[in-house]
Amino acid sequence: MNDSAKESVIGIAGIARVVHESLRAYKKALKEDSLPPWDEAPDWQRKATEAAVEFRLKNPTSEPRHQHEQWVAEKIANGWKFGDQKDATLKTHPLLISYECLPFEEQLKDSLVQAVIDSLGGS
Repeated sequence: MNDSAKESVIGIAGIARVVHESLRAYKKALKEDSLPPWDEAPDWQRKATEAAVEFRLKNPTSEPRHQHEQWVAEKIANGWKFGDQKDATLKTHPLLISYECLPFEEQLKDSLVQAVIDSLGGS
């Protein structure tokens, strides 16, 4: 954990909660299927968000594409693979692709994740 994470009053889990809820609001604004509230999110989803927070805190100058690459690597390490539909049971996800191939709204999501972490993590 870097100094910013140690100094953050809310810690990794608190930052992850805010990131998750921010993404929930973003998806709702786009009229996409929303994420469940943090307290109802499955453990794998919360751990993935915490991993994203830890990555950003350790790599505060990384670009949004690096945030996506971290997410892809985390998913693959946990047995996920590319699939046309997101399916937690089958562990398939249509966004397990390169950053450059993501729809613009998904690229913005990586920027949002970084901005929220930066604002709460002390950067």
